Order: sequence, then C-alpha cells, then structure tokens
Amino acid sequence: MTDTEKKKMSAAKKVIIAIVLMVIVGGGYFALNVYRLYFAANITQNQKYLYIKTGSNFDDLIANLKQKDIVVSVSSFETAAEKMNLPANVKPGRYLLKKGMTNRTLINTIKAGNQEPVKLKFHNIRKKENFAAYLASNLEADSLSFMNMLDSTALLSKYGFTTDNVYTMFIPNTYELYWNISPADFFVRMNKEYDQFWNAERRKKAESLNLTQSQVYTLASIVDAEALYDKEMPIIAGLYLNRLNKGILLQADPTVIFANDDFTVKRVTNKLLQVQSLYNTYKYAGLPPGPIMMPSINAIDAVLNRQQNNYIYMCAKEDFSGYHNFAETKAEHEANAKKYREALNKRNIFK
Repeated sequence: MTDTEKKKMSAAKKVIIAIVLMVIVGGGYFALNVYRLYFAANITQNQKYLYIKTGSNFDDLIANLKQKDIVVSVSSFETAAEKMNLPANVKPGRYLLKKGMTNRTLINTIKAGNQEPVKLKFHNIRKKENFAAYLASNLEADSLSFMNMLDSTALLSKYGFTTDNVYTMFIPNTYELYWNISPADFFVRMNKEYDQFWNAERRKKAESLNLTQSQVYTLASIVDAEALYDKEMPIIAGLYLNRLNKGILLQADPTVIFANDDFTVKRVTNKLLQVQSLYNTYKYAGLPPGPIMMPSINAIDAVLNRQQNNYIYMCAKEDFSGYHNFAETKAEHEANAKKYREALNKRNIFK
C-alpha cells in the first residue's frame, strides 16, 4: 500500500470516527432530552394534590401548575404533554402528587382520570348549612350548590323526603368519593347508602316501634345529643319511646337549644322554653319535624334496640360525670332535678 493510499485510509477512518462520535453525542443528547421530558422527577412537592376543576382546558391546567408551583419545569411538562396528546384529554379531578413523580406519570394519571378519592366522614353536624359548608370544603362544588340540593322540594319528593327531614337520608359514616362529584350524583350515592343501611332487619325493628325510618333517625338525633356515653343510649331511647307511647311531651332540652339556635347554652331556662318552634318539644307533642343533628349509627341502633324500661324522666347527674339519673315517678325526678340545679348554682352556671 502506497503512502498516498495510507493517507486516504487514515483520513477515511477519521471521518468515520468523527461521524460515530457525532452519532453518539447526538444520540446521547436526544436520550438526555427524552429522559428530561418523560422520566426525570419534575414535581416540587409544594402541593399534595393537583386539583383540576370541571370544564378546565389545557391552558387552565398549565396556568394552575404555574400558580401553585407544582412542577419544577413547566416548559418540559408542557412539551411532554403536547407530545402525549394531553391537551385533548384533560380530565377534572383531585390527583395525588407523589415524590419523584415524572411528567410521563402525571400526564398518564390525568389522561386516565386516576383520581385520589376524598374520604368524607360526617357525624354530629347540626344544620343543613353546616353540612353544605362541610361538603364544599372537601368537594369541588360550592356550599350554595349543596344547599340548593338540600332545599330542592322537587328532588327530595322523588326520594320520599322533605326539606325538614332530608337529613335523615344521610347515614353518618366514612365514605370515599371523587372530589369532582356533582351535588346531584352525591345525593344519588347517599341514597344508595341509605337503602343499604336500612336492611330488612332494621326496617322490621322500626315497624315494631311504630316509627318510620325518618322518625327513628330523628329520635336518634335527640338520644345522641342527650347521651355522652354510648352505653346510656338504649336507656334514653327507651325513656323517650315511653313518653311517645303515653302521649307525654318529650321535653328534650337539646331540641329547645336547637330551636333557639344557640349551641352555647349549658342550662335551659324558662325564657328559652318560650320559643315558638315545632322543634320545641316542651310545647309541641311528638317528635320534631326533623332531626336536630346527624346522630351516630350507634344512636340509630340504640333506638331500634332500645331498653325496655319504665323510665319517664331523666336528669343529668349532679357530679357532672355526663351520666344521668333516671326516674319512673315525678317525685323521684324532682329530687334528682333539685340536686342538679343546686350543683349548677354552686358552679355559677345560670344559662
């Protein structure tokens, strides 16, 4: 091989090596870009969840990511999202943001609508507006939307409820729901839970007490408000059922407090007893038109499994233990009430 040929060979090798190096560098650069776009962690961990409101488009999503400082690089997310066709597949919901999450994972999560459910736990909520506010603080719809649902005569009548007793449809428990559930769909879901709760056994027990399911719930709300300890609930339920069956006014202090809309009251005075309200069981016979709070399931079952006793009267114990003194006669009750009044006076509790 001549020197000229050797030089040509050497030059060709250099060209090949240069081309190979360019391919490697170019490939490496391409691979690095692909990694950064799809596989590198891009979540800031400044937010636990990404909330995408119903009706949001891709521009809204990008604006949200910027405002909430959710991703490290908005531009890389936007580029990856466009390549993965996210703009046409933005789905509303509440999405959990995990440490080390990549653009690809978050984009696929949104496209699939793989939301993190909200756990709703409600019990002991007094009024509809309180319930609407609680729902709005945990779900997408605002409190007005939920109030409109709870006050919709047309909707409630379809399910056999009124604006007074609609509360009795909501069985206090813990439920998993999607954040963007509509008020209408929430109502349907709760009605299904209601139907499942009121199985044949519970319905039969309610019938044996000559009470409707709503009446059981309403009485349970009074029992729950009276009882600090669950073990007293069946006793108190038996007492109130005795009064109902005998046509005696319930005279339940929690109903008077509810009627006066003052939940700071510690002592029900004669002035409070004068309130003109169907919830004032010192003035109006029978059960009030609806519950005074959301009772626990234990309280509902306490009514259905009430203790069969002869008690007509009850009074808080003078030791402020939270327990009650029960009585069958007025004389016994007056003695118990006297002890409790004296204990209140000693503590300067007059209202």
